[in-house]
Amino acid sequence: MERSVLEEAIYNRYIVPTRRKRTHLAGLEFELPIVNEKNEPVNFEVIYQVTDRFIDTFSFLNVSRDDNEHIYLAVDDKTGDGLSYDCSYNTLEFSFGKEEDMNVLYKRFCQYYTYIQKELRKEGHMLTGIGINPRYAVNQNVPVVSERYRMLFHHLSSYKKYGNSIPFHSYPNFGLFSCASQIQLDVEEEQVVPMLNTFTKLEPFKALILANSLWGENAEILCSRDNFWRNSLHGLNRHNVDMYNVVFDTTDEIVRYIKSMSLYCVEREGKYINFPPVLLSKYFSSDRIKGEYFDGNRYREITFHPKISDLQYLRSFKFEDLTFRGTVEFRSVCEQPVGEIMASGALHAGLMENIRELSEFLEKDTSIYHNGYNASELRRMFNRRRKADIFNWKKVSTQLLSILELVESGLKKRGYGEEHFLRPLYGRAEKLLSPGRQMAEGMENGKTLEDYIEEYGGM
Repeated sequence: MERSVLEEAIYNRYIVPTRRKRTHLAGLEFELPIVNEKNEPVNFEVIYQVTDRFIDTFSFLNVSRDDNEHIYLAVDDKTGDGLSYDCSYNTLEFSFGKEEDMNVLYKRFCQYYTYIQKELRKEGHMLTGIGINPRYAVNQNVPVVSERYRMLFHHLSSYKKYGNSIPFHSYPNFGLFSCASQIQLDVEEEQVVPMLNTFTKLEPFKALILANSLWGENAEILCSRDNFWRNSLHGLNRHNVDMYNVVFDTTDEIVRYIKSMSLYCVEREGKYINFPPVLLSKYFSSDRIKGEYFDGNRYREITFHPKISDLQYLRSFKFEDLTFRGTVEFRSVCEQPVGEIMASGALHAGLMENIRELSEFLEKDTSIYHNGYNASELRRMFNRRRKADIFNWKKVSTQLLSILELVESGLKKRGYGEEHFLRPLYGRAEKLLSPGRQMAEGMENGKTLEDYIEEYGGM
């Protein structure tokens, strides 16, 4: 089938970069909630000062400043490591330049985290490893004052324009307190199709051991991050978020899936323009698009002409996200307890070495599959505190342990001695106890949220 101009552009952006030999390079991102120990809002002045001290200590000299001249992004030009504030000064993000050996990345993380934690503690603040900032109800949930974050918050807040026919939640600022643990790994062209199909089927199993974003102390949902993204304006087009819910046979089918996603912003002359989400196919066949931009004082309407280079502004939020760098970004995992922060990255890195074996294993699985439920339905079920009595949970636990054996085998193939990062997952798989479930059950039995803030923030 001959590709259209748009399909060719998508193919060149997302598939062509995978046409090279895959490396073992890994890139990690950790989004960590900042907490005021007095159960008060995070004091942003403290954050500004600690950031300045960190940059002086570690020589992260490449900086970006917000409209008030506060640093919200700093990068080490030598390693590519970054310290930033993800949407909000309530969330600190560590990102790491790629390395083949994740032990190297972990060593650098420990240096950065130990320093920041010590400095924050001096001021009555701390970092912790939870997927929802436990102080979301008291914090100043306002975006970093910059062009991009202003646009994003304005866009998400426009959900009310769609009336009550779509069940949006009423927290357009969810990105200011929702925290993830992400890893990027190289992928070769021949792996793209089986990788997306296989890791999509893995998502329900991951929920059982990695969910860690309770919404409220008595929450029923153990991974509320899924719902926040799905039921926001980002999820107006379901193809932009969550799981794929299709089985791909060719990369051309992946290209057509991406073509069915929606665009909601572009840049012109240094200004973000946002507009109601529009299908890529419709956007690029339109002569003009009407949007709005912030002129420094207020939002103004603007009409502009689409151009094929606008494809670079596509923002998808799939659990397995193919990037323009020839990598896949795994983004369904809540931030993990700091002492176990490398476990989810190790899981994905190990399984990337054993995609064929994992695919065959999941195809034969009857512990959760072949029982009338697809992967998306199963993940939603497994994100709930109440375990459905239709499953043999001992058998599910056994399957999880077998998956971890595949992970460990894959890590040994990588050859960097990264297997030790998996240790926490074996206990979770045996007990079917994710950090979120452990927190929920612990608080039912007398432990406090403060206990878990402290515990999940410890190394």
